[in-house]
Amino acid sequence: MKVGVVGAGAVGAATVLSLIERGGMCCEIVLIDLDARRADGVAADMRYATPLSPLVEVRSGGYDDLDGAAVVVITAGLNEKAGGATDRSDPEGRLRLIAANARVYADVVPRVVAVAPEAVLMVVTDPPDPLADLTRRLAGHDRVFSTGTLIDSLRFRVHLADRLRVRPRDVQAMVVGEHGTSEVLLWSSASVGGTPALDLLARCPEPVDQVRQDIENDIRYANITIIEGTGASQYGIGVVSALLVEAVLRDERAVLPVAAYYPPYGVTLSLDSVLGAGGVQQMFMPAMNEGERAALERSVAALKKAADRALAVLRE
Repeated sequence: MKVGVVGAGAVGAATVLSLIERGGMCCEIVLIDLDARRADGVAADMRYATPLSPLVEVRSGGYDDLDGAAVVVITAGLNEKAGGATDRSDPEGRLRLIAANARVYADVVPRVVAVAPEAVLMVVTDPPDPLADLTRRLAGHDRVFSTGTLIDSLRFRVHLADRLRVRPRDVQAMVVGEHGTSEVLLWSSASVGGTPALDLLARCPEPVDQVRQDIENDIRYANITIIEGTGASQYGIGVVSALLVEAVLRDERAVLPVAAYYPPYGVTLSLDSVLGAGGVQQMFMPAMNEGERAALERSVAALKKAADRALAVLRE
């Protein structure tokens, strides 16, 4: 199956490399960038790794080369560093990138849909949730989802595992709502081997409230910490993007906290989402306590305002 990746920056390149390494159902990857020379260079570099992986062809190209693509991953646009979204005290966070990246998407999405009208569109560019609302409007169909809070949920598991000295894979923990500052960590359902994580944290020497605050800060601002060290948050989201592409191609019906349009709220957000052929097939409201539900409502309100700002590009 053919997969398109629009945007040959740090995240796009990491996504392509992860697709090659995972060796899934993808047999052809087309990489597109506004800077054609960059796309050529990244594709050439990646091609030299393909003999070590299952059969896959990697090449650069133009939008016409997306014909027949099953999934198109969109990573194009300003990143947080270039867009000035690396201030921990700024409540806007990634939402500061909306105006610039909405204009990028207003150009990119119609070109993709004109050539690959049946493709599932996966939004990775920050802020992914309002950009997914814009993509859905531009594409005229519902085969649109964003990477949502899957990366945040993985970070939640990692930080809990560090505190509890267990393997991250044995921790069950989820983040819902916005992939951004209003995201909601579901502490009430976080567990390790069936034991509530909060019960285990209570046995630690530090006060539970302090541990919770530290972990939440680590997760909310993980991207900034990474950018301060490397200039771009790319590898984790690259692996996540490749996994999600495979879930669609294989029709896995995997239950993951990715974001899609949720009619009861009228906006794109992350909940328990069933991902398979065609994108997100179902969405479920996970169990949460009263405080978490109130926080989710606040996140929804923030996302609605953000979606309105993204859709404003259609009126320009």
